[in-house]
Amino acid sequence: MIPPTTEGETPIPAVAGPLLRPRRLRRTPGVRSLIAETSVEPRNLVLPLFVREGIDAPIPIGSMPGVVQHTRGTLLKAVTEAAEAGLGGVMLFGIPEHRDATGSCALDPTGILNLAITDVVAEVGDAITVMSDLCLDEFTDHGHCGVLTPDGRVDNDATLALYAEMARAHAHAGVDVVGPSGMMDGQVRVIREALDAANHTEVSVLAYSAKYASAFYGPFREAVDSTLDGDRRTYQQDPRNGREGVREALLDVEEGADIVMVKPALGYLDVVRAVREAVDVPVAAYNVSGEYAMVEAAAANGWIDREAAILESLTSIRRAGADIVLTYWALEATTLLQRR
Repeated sequence: MIPPTTEGETPIPAVAGPLLRPRRLRRTPGVRSLIAETSVEPRNLVLPLFVREGIDAPIPIGSMPGVVQHTRGTLLKAVTEAAEAGLGGVMLFGIPEHRDATGSCALDPTGILNLAITDVVAEVGDAITVMSDLCLDEFTDHGHCGVLTPDGRVDNDATLALYAEMARAHAHAGVDVVGPSGMMDGQVRVIREALDAANHTEVSVLAYSAKYASAFYGPFREAVDSTLDGDRRTYQQDPRNGREGVREALLDVEEGADIVMVKPALGYLDVVRAVREAVDVPVAAYNVSGEYAMVEAAAANGWIDREAAILESLTSIRRAGADIVLTYWALEATTLLQRR
């Protein structure tokens, strides 16, 4: 029945309400939380940390507000905070004073990364998982992830021998998980065999399986004082390829990887999903420096809500299928999640 109208008005026809009302499940914060499909918890997050040799105070990284190069002493404070916050792990990167063509400081038991591993394990023990970046790029004077041939190409097999030695050094220092990130063919198998032969069968391998030659690593290169001249496109993956990332992950699982990773995360959520569906081991994704820097820069200009953008970014990575998220926001996110 059309309701009566005053003279001259056009009657508004009655419209039946919608039968289905999905908005009912968005009405209150409590309802939204009750039916949320994806969660981010501190245990899902890993905090990357940089420790630099030869400094007596932390050095801020200009392109990554809030992130620093730590001293060995301040690193311990950071990992203690991470453990107390309930984070799943920390990933350690070392920055040496001396670099050479073969990255010899990476293998030296008294090198900065090996000492930092021992420091951190002694400080936090089993309270948090201690991970280490297993790669030569921070230690070579040319900035590549492996040793070079006379004509300047990265020598895959010669590099593998150094990765094996580096894995043993990290394991001897007490690390829980090594993270080979150099994208050399066969690196997981060589590292797994080297660890097992040295009776370090308990050390896990987190393989950087689908690591792309991305434009989003720029701030990281400042963070580690990279000396790279050129690019890494002959060994890191082409951003145009998704199936290749799945293939790499499957190969790493076959070679003994305990966890596989996609890097970067936000630009490669489709790859995260595809890898998650293809493997039966945990999947990690690295929310890289450029992704961090873009949010920080936009927020500093007042263009976005910083805290909401942080949580939305991390949620999207988890929603795509990542069990573990490496992020520079890991510690802050624990506080934000409590207030959600």
